[in-house]
Amino acid sequence: MHRFYISPESWDPCALALSGSEAHHARDVLRMKSGEKLVLFNGQGREVTAEIVHVSSDEIRLRKLHEAETPPLRCRIVLGQAIPKGKNIELIIQKAVEIGAAEIAPIISDRTIVQVDSEGAAQKQSKWQQIAIEAAKQCGQNWLPRVHTPRKLGDFFSQASEQAFDLRLIGSLQPDAQHLKKILAEYSNEHRDRPRSVLMLIGPEGDFTPAELALARRHGCQPITLGPIILRVETATIYCLSILSYELLI
Repeated sequence: MHRFYISPESWDPCALALSGSEAHHARDVLRMKSGEKLVLFNGQGREVTAEIVHVSSDEIRLRKLHEAETPPLRCRIVLGQAIPKGKNIELIIQKAVEIGAAEIAPIISDRTIVQVDSEGAAQKQSKWQQIAIEAAKQCGQNWLPRVHTPRKLGDFFSQASEQAFDLRLIGSLQPDAQHLKKILAEYSNEHRDRPRSVLMLIGPEGDFTPAELALARRHGCQPITLGPIILRVETATIYCLSILSYELLI
């Protein structure tokens, strides 16, 4: 069945309706009619199977058939992603949603080529959040990651310091970087449990600068190596998130 997103502030299982772009997609693109069934989710774990009861130019009214709740994933993984060239950030956001990231924080690093001013940052955030919504609709993810407004690494840490992370990691080409497998094993041995929250930082083309890496270290980030082969940015992100998902979410 087709899936549609209703924001948490508009979520009311007793009075379900699609409006705006979601109604347009159901009515004008998919040509859905009264009597057809669909699935709704609110991005916070709630899901409803519903039947269309009325289609109008303003909204699509629905009747709830079944409601379910998806528990949160076992580990909250926050991706801090330096913005790469071109549209690779869109692919990264899509795959991060599919793999199970809880939050995505685009980072304007010293080596970021894309220029982002305050107005452009807000526009990009809105666009990227919509990409996350579409990815969640497609892959069946009922927990929608929040995509933050792009910001510099220092500003990111100023806000991230308010969050508690069991592990803070940063992909690095430095010779002292450790293997992720070793860091996870050491954490489990020390705490007799797997981490419940992880910050994963991935740099841009050419990696983070030495100053940025030093800043990350001061904020508790442990450099990890991604192996002997230098990976493209999008590959590095998918690689790291996949390992973390396998080790911590399953």
